[in-house]
Amino acid sequence: MATLRGRWVLSILLVHVQTPLAATGPPAPPSDLECFKPCDEKSCSADIHCIWGPEPDPQRNTSYSLHWEPTNSEQGYVTSLNNSAVIYREHFLNHGQLRVWVEAQNKHGSAKSEGKEFNTADIIKPPPPIIALKPQEPLVIEWHSFCAELDLSMETCEVQYWVKGNQVWLKHEDGYLHTYTLDNPLPCTVYEFHVRCACSIGLKSNWSTSHSLSAAKAPKGKLDIWMDCGLFPASFNCTLTWKMLPLSQACGVIVGYEVKLFYNNSTWILLNVSTAEPRDLLWCNETQCHLNHSLKNVSSVSASALNSHGATAPSHVAMPTPGKDEDVKTLNLKMNEANLTVTWDLPSKPLYKLKEYVVQYKQVGSPLGKGFDWVKVTNSQTTVFFEGQFNKYTPFQVSLFSISHSMTVRHLSSVIGYSHEGSTYLSWALFPCAKSERSSLLKLSCPFLNHFSVPSSPPSFQALSIGDTWVTLFWSAVPLSKQNGVIQYYQIGLGKENVNNVSASPKSQNETFKLKHLSPGQDYEVWIRAMNKAGPGANATTTFKTQQRENDDYLILKLLLLMFVVICLVLFCLTFLYVALNKMCPWVAYLFNEKVPDPRNSHIFRGMKHQINDPFALICIPIHEPLPNISVLEVVKILPDALRSTPKETSDQDEFTGPLGRDGISRMNGQDEQSKDAVTGEGGRTDRRYGREEYSKMVDSDEERDREKDKDDCWSSSEEDQFTSGYEKHFMPTALEVLEV
Repeated sequence: MATLRGRWVLSILLVHVQTPLAATGPPAPPSDLECFKPCDEKSCSADIHCIWGPEPDPQRNTSYSLHWEPTNSEQGYVTSLNNSAVIYREHFLNHGQLRVWVEAQNKHGSAKSEGKEFNTADIIKPPPPIIALKPQEPLVIEWHSFCAELDLSMETCEVQYWVKGNQVWLKHEDGYLHTYTLDNPLPCTVYEFHVRCACSIGLKSNWSTSHSLSAAKAPKGKLDIWMDCGLFPASFNCTLTWKMLPLSQACGVIVGYEVKLFYNNSTWILLNVSTAEPRDLLWCNETQCHLNHSLKNVSSVSASALNSHGATAPSHVAMPTPGKDEDVKTLNLKMNEANLTVTWDLPSKPLYKLKEYVVQYKQVGSPLGKGFDWVKVTNSQTTVFFEGQFNKYTPFQVSLFSISHSMTVRHLSSVIGYSHEGSTYLSWALFPCAKSERSSLLKLSCPFLNHFSVPSSPPSFQALSIGDTWVTLFWSAVPLSKQNGVIQYYQIGLGKENVNNVSASPKSQNETFKLKHLSPGQDYEVWIRAMNKAGPGANATTTFKTQQRENDDYLILKLLLLMFVVICLVLFCLTFLYVALNKMCPWVAYLFNEKVPDPRNSHIFRGMKHQINDPFALICIPIHEPLPNISVLEVVKILPDALRSTPKETSDQDEFTGPLGRDGISRMNGQDEQSKDAVTGEGGRTDRRYGREEYSKMVDSDEERDREKDKDDCWSSSEEDQFTSGYEKHFMPTALEVLEV
């Protein structure tokens, strides 16, 4: 049943039955019958062409028949369905009289025109003349007829002219051959002229094409200049363009243009471009002119139009710049093949600096000077209307600009529009064959769908980065010239089930999408296609393989092993540092503490005591101290009486049993007293030494204490001072210290 219903709908679409409205009454009689032999620039036709009026009424099924009656033959006729017919050469004599008339007939009756009689040799009709304008004062036009080419002599021509915009023609008498002069024309008034001529034999030609001409004067008004920047309105890769002045403002023929280019470094150049050949800098069509000169580093431009009597006031335009976010407007387009309507919203706050808006459209991919137009409107207007040729499935970029009173041009917004994008309803809903696979077989089974235009496939599609369960896909947007409509979104899929719709950004040239929930270590093939109103476009595919995920147990084992190694290294380092600091590194304290000499050299003796048993002892000896040589000192106790004897008595060698020093003097005298001092005063002295006092302070304090002691014990240290230096007194160990060690 679905197939029958589809065929029934298709039959309705394909079959068109014309049912004109029935009209009552007989047809109107034909009028204005004219027969002639048409000529071109070189020869004339041998057949007779006849035309009449009025135009056939499409609501009346009327048929026409052209009848002729020569004087020396039988009557003939030919039928026609419109208001013209041809009498071929074999039905009449070349130099004979012929009478013709037309009869119109329908089911309600018939009607005849008035007859017309002529000689078949006298109905030659030459082509219309060609007019050549002469930009001079007074206004002069010239033309060329084709009588000489037809081997005929020239007769007179008829000239008609009127003021443009006024429908009243001013007709002149015949008598003009090749030229006509209009005396006392109104300044800057546009006149329309056309001419028709007759040769020595035959009829007058048709009217020539009308031409416009105005009285010569300095042009008035200003040029409407703008920038053609292609699809990037805020770029500096632009071409200067302007609209040609209307004749009412040109006041004659424009012979050239004067253009000034102002650069960012405050310099400028002047270009004088001529409309005459060769046009190396200027290219013009019927309505616009384009300057073939680079605008790189140009900040603004001015241009004027020139004729033989002067120039217009200069028009200025600045290079466009990007607008601010709050200035961006939303453009609404309404397009068909004949016109374009653009609307936008006014800003919420009035812009006092805004002078006017500029709306332009640019056909994507069109060459210079084609598919481009613009219009300037006031700051209170929100609608612009364009007339032109907007082809189907062809993208047009419409842009909105603002111009301030300081002549600053700012680009506000742009949008892509199409005059026709296809119909998804007709292509996918009405026709059952469209519900099958959308492939090449679809076009074979449904050939009537070929006119629906879908977008092409994205030019580039690939995997940007790949994980174990995800992949980031990258693709280039379909070019505007191949979109055939606004791209609404892209479809990305794995097979036929997993399909994702991704919105399309109209301004982005590249897109990305992250596809998740994949399996590790698997091969995949992903496709992408663009969607517009006509439906999906062709697919683009890419293949990839996800990464292999590592075993979780194996990963945990590796982490534990790594942690164990790190812990072992930390413990080893801590142990080594402990041993170094406590046993083999006393010099560390020496490095970080204040370097005050140890009066007792106790560390040296302790080191020597253990240097045999401790292998680290050699390491712990400071580098700056050489290994000491330990000598055994014999301690001899001297009686106090001997100390009180005279120097002479004490000099007796029998009283001294101790060994002599290097200078031959015994150094064991007074050891008992020194031992006592060591016992009684060692506590305070060693405390000061271990408190790290300065050497100078210890010397002063020891000397004061010795003086006090000498006074109390009646002990004179003068003899000891003769043989012992201050350094030895404070830093050499005493006998008691040696015994303590």
